[in-house]
Amino acid sequence: MRHLLTPSTNQTTQENRMKALEKQNEELKALVAWYEEQFRLKKHQEFGASSEKAPNGQFELPLFNEAEITANSTTEEEEEDLPSTKKKSPRKTLTKDLPVEIITYDLPKEEQACSSCGNDFHVMKKEIRREIKIIPAEVKIIQHERDVYACRSCEKENIHTPIIQTPIPNPVFPKSMASPSAVAYVLTQKYMAGVPLYRQEKQWEQLGVPLSRQTLSNWILYVAENWLEPLAQQMRKTLLKQGVLHADETTLQVLQEKDRSTSSKSYMWLYRTGREGPKCVFFDYQTTRAAKHPKRFLEGFKGKMHVDGYKGYAGLPNITLSGCWAHARRKFHDVKVSTSKPPSPSGKLTITEQALQKIGAIYKIEKQITSESPEDRLKIRQEQSIPLVKAYFIWLKKVKSEVLPKSKLGEAIQYSLNLQKQLEEPFNDGRLDIDNNLAERSIKPFVIGRKNWLFSNSSKGAKSSALVYTVIETAKENNLNVLQYLIYLFETLPNIDIKDSKELENLVPWASTLPANCYLTKTE
Repeated sequence: MRHLLTPSTNQTTQENRMKALEKQNEELKALVAWYEEQFRLKKHQEFGASSEKAPNGQFELPLFNEAEITANSTTEEEEEDLPSTKKKSPRKTLTKDLPVEIITYDLPKEEQACSSCGNDFHVMKKEIRREIKIIPAEVKIIQHERDVYACRSCEKENIHTPIIQTPIPNPVFPKSMASPSAVAYVLTQKYMAGVPLYRQEKQWEQLGVPLSRQTLSNWILYVAENWLEPLAQQMRKTLLKQGVLHADETTLQVLQEKDRSTSSKSYMWLYRTGREGPKCVFFDYQTTRAAKHPKRFLEGFKGKMHVDGYKGYAGLPNITLSGCWAHARRKFHDVKVSTSKPPSPSGKLTITEQALQKIGAIYKIEKQITSESPEDRLKIRQEQSIPLVKAYFIWLKKVKSEVLPKSKLGEAIQYSLNLQKQLEEPFNDGRLDIDNNLAERSIKPFVIGRKNWLFSNSSKGAKSSALVYTVIETAKENNLNVLQYLIYLFETLPNIDIKDSKELENLVPWASTLPANCYLTKTE
């Protein structure tokens, strides 16, 4: 028996099918849009400008006729006609401590007479041209000799013969040709200039010294483990006594880790001090990104810590987390560079542009109060910033329903909402920054160096790199001449009791007892 579909039943079936196809079409459109966003964002990351800073007035001006509005046709012409009254100042990048060699050029005495009247010339003015002269690295052998004394009388008449040696400084690496300056040079070349050991091997060869990269590696591992490790632990004690810290982490590939494949990701964690107290930067190598690592490192620390939203920091005992507005802004910036929508002809700002404008207003206030005391900074934030912050989150909750949750814009909105408590924290404490940029700037030298030497061969090597970066980056923060400071360390550490905290405290990068040549500019 055949069942015939009535016209009403057939119409209902067709409508249901059309709704299903429309729903499927919307889902496919959203998926294509998501892939297009990812593609454009990837292209921007590879070839676009890395700066997220928006030009002043970017959102206040119409997008199409901005050039016509801001142009001033008379500015350049008027400036060109003005006579130059500014006196040229010496190059500001040169420090006052650089030695100056003066070469004087004078006319011979017989040529200093006027050809017209025969009278002597006088010096009308002195022309000066300055050049930078480079003195290439020079290698020399330092041969340490000392006398050993014995008593001839005792040699003949007594059973025991006293032997006395002239005191001599202990070497930085026993039974090695390594000197404090040579080791310091290798460390600064690799960890400051990003020159891998295989390239340094060629440089040493050009200087007439056949040092293999294995030898250079042995130097690094030895001094890191024996001399820099105790110093770094002394620095860590000071770090954990501070009230405010910054933290960040980045990946590192280590080839020979126990029970792990060569392609496994390890992590270099960074902790550093904030605005107040000694400037200290600490690198900590660990095999994973697990929360147990910051918990172990920060044991004993009680205070507030700037983080970027990574969940591994949540739940740390006695620590209040402060969020990063730079990361919140970056989420919307990524949306802006990945969107294909043209600007609205009416000049109406998109949700993305509105978000960037609102965050920009908060940053504008921060820029004005950078040099203020924590107390004044907190007062201004309470009066001016907190209303903007509250309005920002109210607005986000309002526009959230207008955006697809899985789109880049939806993710950007949800990022801020998920971290609302952390993002509000800086406005309750004037000691805090509103972002984690201090940590990001401190970890950047490691990221740049990693591009040159790519990976560490072993866990021991990764740990040594962390110790070297700790000392070098902290030295840079304290305005030290890194090479001279390392030379001083390797001359001093082998000749003191490294278990004595007071001795080590005199050698940390912020110590007031460091010699003058350890600083980039001498202090009065």
